[in-house]
Amino acid sequence: MKLNPYLTFKGNRAEAFRFYESRLGGRIVAMVTHADTPACEHTPPDWRDKIIHARLVVGDAVLMGSDAAPDWYEESKGISVTLNIEDPAEAERVFEALSEGATVRMPIEETFWAIRFGMLTDRYGVPWMINCEKPMASQAA
Repeated sequence: MKLNPYLTFKGNRAEAFRFYESRLGGRIVAMVTHADTPACEHTPPDWRDKIIHARLVVGDAVLMGSDAAPDWYEESKGISVTLNIEDPAEAERVFEALSEGATVRMPIEETFWAIRFGMLTDRYGVPWMINCEKPMASQAA
């Protein structure tokens, strides 16, 4: 089983996924518009170029998403997309890359559990946590 985040956007999903693709080093393997589906004739003309489904592959992880119609869109609350990165320099690079146009909620820094940890909400309203954990001593159950 794999857990894959599925993000909704308010009409700018294509732009957001291209941003993530360039910043995270992934590859968009699917980007389907409403015009590409059998439901096209039931879709308002100004919404046909919006994304009904997209898939971005980064290593062995998958990020999926779509545009949500204005009356369906809700901002993300109480959840973050977390990237666990083993290399501290790569964690800093990714944090800085995602920070462009973002609101930094916690600068990337050392914590008691991480060599590097930072939190931000990107320019598209998506909350992210970048985590580069310290080696943990095994704990008895």
